[in-house]
Amino acid sequence: MVFFTKSKLGEILLQEGIITEEQLSDVLSQQKISGERLGRILIEEGYLTEELLMEILGKQLDIPHVSLSNIKIDSEVVTSIPVDLAQRHKIIPLEKVDNLLTLAMSDPLNIAALDIVTMVTGCEVKPVIACESGISRLIDQYFGLKESMEKAAVDIQYSSRKGEDIDDNKIKEYVDEAPIVRVVNSIVQQALSEGASDIHIEPYDQGLKIRLRIDGILHDHMTTSKNIRPLIISRIKIMANMDISEKRLPQDGRIAFPLAGSSVNMRVSTLPTIFGEKIVMRILDKDKIIIPLDKLGLNQLNFNQYQRLIKGASGIILVTGPTGCGKSTTLYSTLNHLKSREKNIITVEDPVEYHLEGVNQVQVNTKIGFNFAVALRTILRQDPNIIMIGEIRDLETAEIAARSALTGHLVFSTLHTNDAPRAITRLLDMGVEDYLLSSAVIGVVAQRLVRVICPYCKEKYLPSREEEKTFCLYYKETKIPSLYRGKGCDSCNNTGYKGRHAIHEVMLFTERMKKIILTTPSVEEIYREARTEGLISLQEDGMDRVAQGLTTISEVLRVAFEGI
Repeated sequence: MVFFTKSKLGEILLQEGIITEEQLSDVLSQQKISGERLGRILIEEGYLTEELLMEILGKQLDIPHVSLSNIKIDSEVVTSIPVDLAQRHKIIPLEKVDNLLTLAMSDPLNIAALDIVTMVTGCEVKPVIACESGISRLIDQYFGLKESMEKAAVDIQYSSRKGEDIDDNKIKEYVDEAPIVRVVNSIVQQALSEGASDIHIEPYDQGLKIRLRIDGILHDHMTTSKNIRPLIISRIKIMANMDISEKRLPQDGRIAFPLAGSSVNMRVSTLPTIFGEKIVMRILDKDKIIIPLDKLGLNQLNFNQYQRLIKGASGIILVTGPTGCGKSTTLYSTLNHLKSREKNIITVEDPVEYHLEGVNQVQVNTKIGFNFAVALRTILRQDPNIIMIGEIRDLETAEIAARSALTGHLVFSTLHTNDAPRAITRLLDMGVEDYLLSSAVIGVVAQRLVRVICPYCKEKYLPSREEEKTFCLYYKETKIPSLYRGKGCDSCNNTGYKGRHAIHEVMLFTERMKKIILTTPSVEEIYREARTEGLISLQEDGMDRVAQGLTTISEVLRVAFEGI
């Protein structure tokens, strides 16, 4: 953190309108007691972010400020200085052009550090100001992983020089050793710390690319050399209890990754590609999948309607939407809400993602013919009150689910459709009889996940004429509220978004809707009837979230495209 005298930093922040005189007086009093730097106290008290402080100080010192979010650096440039020098002075090289080295520093007035870097590299040094937390993250990422990967690569090269074949048995020896274990653990820990939902490990001709899916969007994380590609892939496959000798066929597995006295479950999937096996690791966080119903993001009308649906004794409730839209969260949270000693709840899933205490969960196995339909026929003899089917994929499963609902069971399931009305036409297209459908289904919930504006860089803005036109098309109120967006900072990886929020449309099967279904209606006819019954579309629910300052117009349009 850059050192300034009390009056100097205080004057800057007062002039910029960042803090008030009362707030400054408060932090100065705290500083007298703790002895901490003023900037650190201001950040801890929440008066400003570290990124904003760096930006202001950069302007004052006339030194460029850089955000280290999503920054990609050549590893050779990073390691042009020793790791102990980087850690001691909180510095990291970012770029080298000819003989000019750009150096990120949390304290650009540290002349000693600048002199040492000049001497070590032989380059002219250009300092830029950056967050200390961001610099520390990059030091751990580049130096820690580089050391481990180099050690693993050296082992492979040494064995190759000795003429040894690097077969599966030799790889097994390597993947249990410290260097490659540290590499894989670091990848997983970094993904967890950044709130990623998936880790993508993708081979290409020169090495391995690792990407993280954060808030629904994939971000490049790092690349590795070709030498250690088989070690990383094999290490993950062994952790997931897969066959490392099988590289031609897809495989599925699970990992319980130890973390701070507990563990995080991950579902692992491999896929053969022309350059080797691609791995996707889905992070299954129970704290995020099982949440109270009132935290699912339903607006008050939709929440009341959904509660009415799940209180029913029988009928099918469908949750629709694309992969990764939060359907599992809605279903698991609902089952967790409904479970009791008096109810027998059975699920049929492929795969079972989360273990719910008090719920009987069944894993299908298509290899031996134990599919959804077979499992459903079996569990109906198990006296269930509530049944959850992971997904309705075929006519047989749909018909058994419908007949289960008609014989007094409450059935939950999912479909991949763009909106609620299309769930009806999807089932009709499967071949489900209209009379069976109208009698069994009691409601459909369609949902999406929109990214939430980052609270640390949130700013008010004036929308363009096109944005205003789009917003007014779906927003019911006549007066346009203040609109917000994220500027981009270290806290949100410079995206302007941090976290996600669900939007929904809930369609009830009223008597009029059931009569329309018997006429084999089009999507437009179903939609018009649902609107007369009070359906709030995904777009309207999304624009309500925009009006509340939770998300942006562009984000709603990205995920909630027109269904009709």
